Amino acid sequence: MLDYALFSLWFTVIHIGSYTAAGALALGISGELYRGPDRLLDFLRDMSDDEESNRVGKLFLPAQILRGVLMSVVLYPVMGLLGDISFVLRFLFLAGLMLVYTDVASGDPFPHNIEGFVYMRDKYLKGDQVWKLYVEIVIYSVIFGLLTSWLLFR
Repeated sequence: MLDYALFSLWFTVIHIGSYTAAGALALGISGELYRGPDRLLDFLRDMSDDEESNRVGKLFLPAQILRGVLMSVVLYPVMGLLGDISFVLRFLFLAGLMLVYTDVASGDPFPHNIEGFVYMRDKYLKGDQVWKLYVEIVIYSVIFGLLTSWLLFR
């Protein structure tokens, strides 16, 4: 049982660190998607509004802890298998899992995923802006995949 708890703890720490780092790195090119009255993602909270930004700041850590724990629990049945395969395969699996399952093939429509392409209005599907969303998830997936593959299965 302790193995599962430690796995979830470190998985969550790695998730939060990777998520925060990816967001900070991508913000330089994607900030206008999240800020101002003319932002592409106008259905999200406006990060240039102090009240909305403060709300996000208060909920960020609890939300990411919950996400990390939930994602880690789903992997319990395959922890042994992940420990038995090579670093490269483990990285490809974990990075791919995050990229594909949490983003590209997510069931929640967003401008750069499959469901978004089907269900979102054209104003949200601007190719010159949507690619910026991929930068963050690719950075997150690579950092997360590398760290979990290296630190959780040694």
